[in-house]
Amino acid sequence: MAQERTGVATLKGNPITLVGPEIKVGDKAPNFTVNKDLMTQVSLADYAGKVKLISVVPSLDTGVCDAQTRRFNEEAAGLGDNVAVLTISVDLPFAQSRWCGAAGIDKVVTLSDYKTKSFGEAYGVLIKELQLDMRSIFVIDANDTVQYVEYLGEMTSHPNYEAAVEAVKKLI
Repeated sequence: MAQERTGVATLKGNPITLVGPEIKVGDKAPNFTVNKDLMTQVSLADYAGKVKLISVVPSLDTGVCDAQTRRFNEEAAGLGDNVAVLTISVDLPFAQSRWCGAAGIDKVVTLSDYKTKSFGEAYGVLIKELQLDMRSIFVIDANDTVQYVEYLGEMTSHPNYEAAVEAVKKLI
């Protein structure tokens, strides 16, 4: 049975339960399996040797998630080829693809945690009550060591974009 954490996050002020461990700076990044499209799965190993900025959103079809993904898409343009900017949500791959096309997102790779919730459980962001992943940011270096973590306490809040991008820039 996966660990459950209470009292650490809310949705519009209402408490929610996060499933999985709290990841900390210095931890070895847990592996995960997510879908790139309906049939293709990828894991942490698919981004080996790259700095990874992982932006986790509950659903691309909400205002804050939309803004978060657009912001990291803009930032990705200046980070170079040795950085993978990944947005993970439980949206179906079809919806992610449609949203990226409509929003002109071309630098961020969207990945879906819909099938197994592998990422959500491994990184402690799966919301038990909603089966969505909680807004959070992880920066992982080329050797798969976690270098930056931001778990948001309130799901509707924006992350600290500047701090996350600064954490990436220190690694490239």
